[in-house]
Amino acid sequence: MKVDPQEQLRLIGRGAVEILVEEELLKKLRRGTPLRVKAGFDPTAPDLHLGHTVLIQKMKQFQDFGHEVIFLIGDFTGMIGDPSGKSETRKQLTRAEVLKNAETYKEQIFKILDPKRTVIEFNHRWMEKMDAAALVELSAKYTVARMLEREDFKQRYQKQQSISIHEFLYPLIQGYDSVVLKADVELGGTDQRFNLLVGRELQREYGQEPQVVLTMPLLEGTDGVNKMSKSLNNYIGIHEPPEEIFGKLMSISDELMWRYAELLSDRDLEEIKRVRAQVAQGSVHPMDFKKNLACEIVSRFHGRAAAESARDYFETRHQKRSVPKDVRKQFSPPDRIWICQLLVDLEFAKSKGEARRLIAQGAVKVDGKMIRKADFEFLGRVHRLVEVGKTRIAQVGSENKSGLRTPLS
Repeated sequence: MKVDPQEQLRLIGRGAVEILVEEELLKKLRRGTPLRVKAGFDPTAPDLHLGHTVLIQKMKQFQDFGHEVIFLIGDFTGMIGDPSGKSETRKQLTRAEVLKNAETYKEQIFKILDPKRTVIEFNHRWMEKMDAAALVELSAKYTVARMLEREDFKQRYQKQQSISIHEFLYPLIQGYDSVVLKADVELGGTDQRFNLLVGRELQREYGQEPQVVLTMPLLEGTDGVNKMSKSLNNYIGIHEPPEEIFGKLMSISDELMWRYAELLSDRDLEEIKRVRAQVAQGSVHPMDFKKNLACEIVSRFHGRAAAESARDYFETRHQKRSVPKDVRKQFSPPDRIWICQLLVDLEFAKSKGEARRLIAQGAVKVDGKMIRKADFEFLGRVHRLVEVGKTRIAQVGSENKSGLRTPLS
């Protein structure tokens, strides 16, 4: 797609926190030759979530403008563990763990990026060839004093907390990746700012034109507070079923909805601002916008038909309150509860062990969908029905003043 450099810069800047340096990026765009745009991902977990797609969507934007996108899987750096924002040394992954996760990344990114126009690289390809002498040479190009300027290192040093030598290697190797790949632009979250700037410095040291650094905000999870993370269980995975993605998106607050729209939607920002003003005036219901946003995001990963089906499922189960006639009991769950614990509390299982066996047998459903994993969490603001077989059925309800549990419908 042929787009004027100034317009490219405007669209690329959408949602970005910083472009360092904006004038340099415009100069690169005006040359008219495709830029090499790099973003690195450590395969520290098998699934990508919407937080990751903030960067991947930006890569897609560059790709649509005709630039070369390099999806770098940090299988070598992943074994070190990125110390960014950490108050202690991260657990190192094994080679087998990293490679297994890397394979799932390759499958998932093409839900967004064009496989014909995407270069996938692994940084083990050059790092495993680097001998001790070359690593010493690389280490000599950056000082300990500069490393300790990084906020998390500085705080740990001041508090006399452990900093392992290998952690200093992480930003060096990430920066060296840019040297090897001759990156014109590198994308990253705001927590990666220091590492990205190291890449600029190393490129200068190796006689290359420094890359432009573009940082994107960290997307809050469904709790609206913490960065989206699988470990905090506030994530929306792009491989999750359409109904699950739709339901989780409908559970976020109305305020968080606008941030998701800005960072995840393809809608024009002016259109989003206009609808937000209409919601504030009361002429548009926020639920309508949220449904459309959920449909857009589900469509991206599962197709339009699946998105419409997920919307219909949500409206039937949660708005029309369509439930089986033979509901045995109503209950008021907390915001989150482990499915095995919930089955025990509902007296649908005598123990958590029995609950696990029921799940393994395919006997447990939540909102009509079979639960296949025992670590599933029932979300009080999202889910409505729990079924074990055909006779044990419970519906989310609320308590009246007398303490009796009553249906929500």
